[in-house]
Amino acid sequence: MTPAVVTRGVATPDLVTTAAESTTSLIQSVDWLAIAPPVVVAAMALIVLVTDLFLPEHRKPLLGALTIAGLVAALALLVPLRDGDRSTFCLTAAATGSGPGACSYTADHFALVIQALVLGGALLTALLSLGDTRKLPAGEFWFLLLSSASGAALLPAARDLATLVVALEVASLPAFALVGIKRGDRRSSEAALKFFLSSVVATAVMLLGVSFVYATTGTLHLTEIAARLDDVPGQFDTLAKAGVALTLVGFAFKTAAAPFHFWVPDTYIGAPLPIAAYLSVVGKAVGFSGLILVTVIAFPAYADVWGPALAVLAALTMTIGNVAALRQNADRARSAVRLLAWSSVAQAGYLLVPIAAAAYTSDEHIGSTVAYALMYAVVNLGAFAVAALVARTSPGNRITDYRGLYATRPLAALAMAFFLLCLAGLPPGIIGLFAKVTVFSAAVDAGLGWLAVVMAVNVVIALYYYLQWTATLFRAPAEAPEGTPATAVREETPAEDAVRAPTRHGVPASLTVAIALTAVVGVALSGAPQTVLRFAAVNLF
Repeated sequence: MTPAVVTRGVATPDLVTTAAESTTSLIQSVDWLAIAPPVVVAAMALIVLVTDLFLPEHRKPLLGALTIAGLVAALALLVPLRDGDRSTFCLTAAATGSGPGACSYTADHFALVIQALVLGGALLTALLSLGDTRKLPAGEFWFLLLSSASGAALLPAARDLATLVVALEVASLPAFALVGIKRGDRRSSEAALKFFLSSVVATAVMLLGVSFVYATTGTLHLTEIAARLDDVPGQFDTLAKAGVALTLVGFAFKTAAAPFHFWVPDTYIGAPLPIAAYLSVVGKAVGFSGLILVTVIAFPAYADVWGPALAVLAALTMTIGNVAALRQNADRARSAVRLLAWSSVAQAGYLLVPIAAAAYTSDEHIGSTVAYALMYAVVNLGAFAVAALVARTSPGNRITDYRGLYATRPLAALAMAFFLLCLAGLPPGIIGLFAKVTVFSAAVDAGLGWLAVVMAVNVVIALYYYLQWTATLFRAPAEAPEGTPATAVREETPAEDAVRAPTRHGVPASLTVAIALTAVVGVALSGAPQTVLRFAAVNLF
């Protein structure tokens, strides 16, 4: 039969069919429930921004209430998504050219667990911030916090590199402004500049890696990349390996993995305390979820490249973090927030271990990283909440400022002791112990005995400074020698930390709620650690 042709602009049946198939492949049906959590947070950010234009100054606290309402609503929308996987923004098999259709957004169990962690962390950050935004531009602060949280909630559900990069930048760009939002504060401006410049360099390197991956595979969808990397021609193998390595750089930066960790201490010190808490938990969740997605889903064919690299990064990160924290603890006049910053770097090393182990066994160990991240999020936010409480009377927030906390605020001291013991992995912080055991088991099961030994040594190092800080809470308050001027009792502080004689301030209800909530959740998880391990069990295939 003679093929049909086009005459006088009239399409033949064959061409009409082809055009119809092409049009069908471009039609998108949006699952609004699947994308509801990040969309609600982004919509609330716009509502807060517009509302701020019309609110008088004395009504600005309403913006904080709106922010909390939006985050609670987004968390509530995760409940109907808990059963089954929902995908949207999908291409048909005809559009992909091979295999089943690929989707850009998938609300599976992994995405929902990380979204719960991110939105819960943003909610606790909002509670910590309610009493600390008087000297900050309230409208801009709440808008930036919600904007960053929307990007962080989008990232774990992203299933193509373009969406991953966009989500990472949406989560990061507002964070730069939040770090430097304390106008007129030199340290805040310096921290924001250092954070911004180092992040931009890491993002540029990551985009170069993404372009190499796209040049090699011709697609950005993670599942399609995995399929095509299995069959890369020999002449493109080096390009593919370079793309895999460079793509990991951006996510390694967000996780504060060494040698991309240098921005952490100064950023945490310069940022408002609630934002330091936000970066330590939500920022890490963004980095680790992105790292898991690109390694386990997109690059399993090159596990021999990223597996050893992540194992070395894990050992290097936990060692540098713990040794630096040990030095902070030795100098009792140093900032407690700086010690928490180095502690968070060390914790990032532990979180990297199961991801490295997945290169040698299967993705079942990824659940160990998720479980550890959940434990770390709860207790680290709790520790920052107590730090915010201490900062109300001692703005310098030195380690010595915690001496005798039990005598003045016994419940806060007990909560802080519990959080520190969880981070150390000691009873009664059972959830911390279980999390460390699961991570250690992942290294052993993967045959990474040397990494397990390095982790064990680092856990012992960390015990020293965590227990030292815990003991400080219950020591008798230091007394000045008779005749010593009151100004000589306090350690010398930088000009920006100098304050008048400290007074006891009332504690905002939101701060009390944040401390109580994290303590209750931590105790509950320690009572039933298997619950969080089952909840965190994920399967990405």
